[in-house]
Amino acid sequence: MIAFPTLKTGAVTQYPARRSAQFSNLALRFLDATEQRYRLAGTPLHRWEVKLDQLDPSEVGVLQTLFVTQLGEFGSFSFTDPLDGTVYPNCSIDGVFEVDWQDDLWARTSLVVKEVRT
Repeated sequence: MIAFPTLKTGAVTQYPARRSAQFSNLALRFLDATEQRYRLAGTPLHRWEVKLDQLDPSEVGVLQTLFVTQLGEFGSFSFTDPLDGTVYPNCSIDGVFEVDWQDDLWARTSLVVKEVRT
């Protein structure tokens, strides 16, 4: 399995790192106006905002290669949570990958990595 690349420093992302969890719940409303709620999955799906600043061209190239080889948001890779070190084996990029070049030597980008349920 392909792993999300690390920076030259060995980190996955730069701080501040943000992580969120989304639970999948369902609420059924009956004709007598009562409700029944239940969880569709036992564990939440995680999302991480990965903000990267002052990337050199080689680091940008590695991220672009990941995006292209994984067919954008259709592929799958493992991602190490930068906050607690947990490895999530089935993740993908949510949305598009854009690079903002500051000059010829430095770039910045931000992307969202999401956990995908198998």
